[in-house]
Amino acid sequence: MNPSQHVEASFALWPHIPEVALSVTSDGASRTLRRRSRRLIAIAGSLTLPVAPASAQTVQDLQRQIDELKATIAELKAAQAVPTGRASREAPPAVPATAPPTEMARRVEPSATAPPAQPAPAQQLAAAPAKPKPAWYDRITLRGYTQLRFNEILSGDRTAPEGRSRLRSVHDGAIGDNNNFSLRRVRVVLQGDLSDRVSFYLQPDFAVNVSNQSVGERREGFAQLRDAYVDTFLDADRSLRLRFGQSKVPFGWENMQSSSNRLTLDRSDGINSAVPGERDLGIVAYYTPPRVQRVWDRLEEDGQKLFGNYGAFGVGVYNGQGISRTENNDGVATVAMATWPFALDGLGSVFAGQVFEAGGAAIRNRVQVEQRSGGVSSAAFADERLGIHAILYPQPIGFQAEWNWGRGPEYDRASQSIRTKSLNGGYVQTMGRVKASLLGPFMPYARWQYYRGGWKALPNAPRLETDELELGIEFQPTPPIELTIAYSRMTRREADERREGRADGNLIRTQLQWNY
Repeated sequence: MNPSQHVEASFALWPHIPEVALSVTSDGASRTLRRRSRRLIAIAGSLTLPVAPASAQTVQDLQRQIDELKATIAELKAAQAVPTGRASREAPPAVPATAPPTEMARRVEPSATAPPAQPAPAQQLAAAPAKPKPAWYDRITLRGYTQLRFNEILSGDRTAPEGRSRLRSVHDGAIGDNNNFSLRRVRVVLQGDLSDRVSFYLQPDFAVNVSNQSVGERREGFAQLRDAYVDTFLDADRSLRLRFGQSKVPFGWENMQSSSNRLTLDRSDGINSAVPGERDLGIVAYYTPPRVQRVWDRLEEDGQKLFGNYGAFGVGVYNGQGISRTENNDGVATVAMATWPFALDGLGSVFAGQVFEAGGAAIRNRVQVEQRSGGVSSAAFADERLGIHAILYPQPIGFQAEWNWGRGPEYDRASQSIRTKSLNGGYVQTMGRVKASLLGPFMPYARWQYYRGGWKALPNAPRLETDELELGIEFQPTPPIELTIAYSRMTRREADERREGRADGNLIRTQLQWNY
């Protein structure tokens, strides 16, 4: 061993001195060990403190000091291992005084190429404690959003005589006469992982409106359960899952998209009429191939408004009566959905980053409609639809369209009864995206929607006849805040079988959303 290695060995031993010297606690042994510790420190100091070149020692002197240092540490460790009574009786012999520090100790410096110091024997090192696995409650998150709206009818059928349609919407009860501000949604989401293969999701809404049964006056600010489900993942990659509980029914791309993430203020009548409220109680399986997930992850990182990860393929069974409604027959609603994003980068530089997504869905159900006279109908009506969708994500210009055809319950004025009738409807939309401006990111859009068919979620399943053009723009001045301003030209049949004809009008609608 050369002098440089001797000095490095002393540095390697130095961190163990205080721990060994102070670990024995009997009075006699402690005094002896403290004296030897001080002497040990002096020896170590003699190897490290710089002195004048004239006082340099030979290599033999330096070797003798290091050997004494090793011997003292070995004695202290032996004293630590014996009982305190024996340690006081069997004190180790004194260590001779050391020579002054040397110039060699001052000149030797650590080097990147020098061999590392030898670690202490494994049996003398305390085992590092294993990192505890996070408890399930450490993997729970709480978030939500609130939407404040203001609607103003600029012109049109704000009011109408008895039996005639007024300008109203099935999606926003605050469109009407003498209305100002309203809370459209107040959502809180509690979600998390119960284990590596099990997660849960719970979402109530605190802005639900109900009617006073005696006079028909609206009551606002009630709570309603929206989502309550648990996911069980069948593979380690979380590509395949089973969902149990109340959740969204996979029919319609727009229906699956969260209201906090949707560009337009409301969903279209034609698509939403398949599953008003978007949810039901049942079981559904979702599968997302890894290549699809990678495309969606890329879009999410880019800030695109996705429909949420409901799988590229979904198959489910539900009660079929709709959200928060009691099941009234032994039948179930069956639904299947498929969607696939296509990255267009290979088509040339013009399409760099562009993604086109397309798919379809089908639903088959038998539903018992609520009757205005009370209760639900004794007959179960066929409710069957087929829908398609296509989206070109805005980068910076995009397009989106959905349509569905089928049949469902609808009130027939001629027979004064509910019957199964044909229906169809959907929307066509274009939108742009500006990522940066003086006002922050913003997205202008234009949407036309059409629907002819029944609305099964209301008493007697009234017929809707909707034609609407909406022009709007969404600003995001800061990440938690979204402000949407829209103009709507509406022509609608009111969702009440006791009223005839259609109403039309012009509206200005605004919404402030804050996310938390």
